[in-house]
Amino acid sequence: MAIHRKTKKTMNTYRDNAKAVAAVLSTYFDGIFFGDLARLRSAFHPQALVAGDINGQPYFKTLDQYLEGVKLRKSPHELNETFGMKVLAIEIINSIAFAKVHVPMFEFNYYDLLSLNKIDGKWVIVNKLLTHVNV
Repeated sequence: MAIHRKTKKTMNTYRDNAKAVAAVLSTYFDGIFFGDLARLRSAFHPQALVAGDINGQPYFKTLDQYLEGVKLRKSPHELNETFGMKVLAIEIINSIAFAKVHVPMFEFNYYDLLSLNKIDGKWVIVNKLLTHVNV
């Protein structure tokens, strides 16, 4: 009986964490799509790094540098693009998580690998890796 309760509690915790991670990803998508810097910033840890490549060129930014770039461009929403962002996979282990997401926008076919950490009871993105895949 004690094992059943422990298993049920673990399942509920996992379910709660999965919902919380999905909420962060939704905030991330909305922040990018609408160019909402406050919303986008809230999805990240202040010391997060953004790295990867765009058209084969290395890309490495602090969160503030990344957000400045978002601020200076028109949002996909402003450009009347269709929202096509989606979560492809989520893996959660204790207080860490990984998400693979597809972020098509600006005629790019981005794939992001996001590392998340539960800090002070809140899930946040601590690292974003991105790349563009030619179709």
